[in-house]
Amino acid sequence: MSSTQPPFRASDGERDRAIDELRDRAVEGRISHDTFVGRVDQALRARNRHELDQLVADLPRRPTVRQRLTEMVSSVSDFTTRMQAAWRRPRLPRLALPDDDRVRYVVGRGAACDLVLSDLTVSRVHAELRRADDGEWTLVDLGSLNGTRLNGWRLVGPARIRSGDEVSFGDCGFLLTSSLQSL
Repeated sequence: MSSTQPPFRASDGERDRAIDELRDRAVEGRISHDTFVGRVDQALRARNRHELDQLVADLPRRPTVRQRLTEMVSSVSDFTTRMQAAWRRPRLPRLALPDDDRVRYVVGRGAACDLVLSDLTVSRVHAELRRADDGEWTLVDLGSLNGTRLNGWRLVGPARIRSGDEVSFGDCGFLLTSSLQSL
């Protein structure tokens, strides 16, 4: 005589809960329609709780209320941090791209430069703005000690620039504008 108890028969409520769980996962796209149909059929034919548990055991669990609340607070906190950083970001002075016929402008601390910046982080001859035949501008670092940056990236070679770009020579940052723009 065996000492193990026979497994309890599955109730209609347990079958319904298993089918509801399968339906929810199918709606979320976590299981295919064919898998859903096959497992519902198995749930209806299941003889005990263990067989029902096996039908949903491999499905990812839904996040708990605590997990959902934590994710929501985290996303709100991240949004708030990004907003605060945007408001704290310094307002950059405008630097209008010239609209005359010259094709070369030198930026630096030296008196002979076309754009003289007196900041000590700017080299005497720091960078150069060049206009191509098509009217497009290129920014070139001239071997400066503290570098030239375009939209936060340090230049390692010539780079095309346009209105709306942020450029910095050492610690001096500017927002490029077209000379035709009125800001």
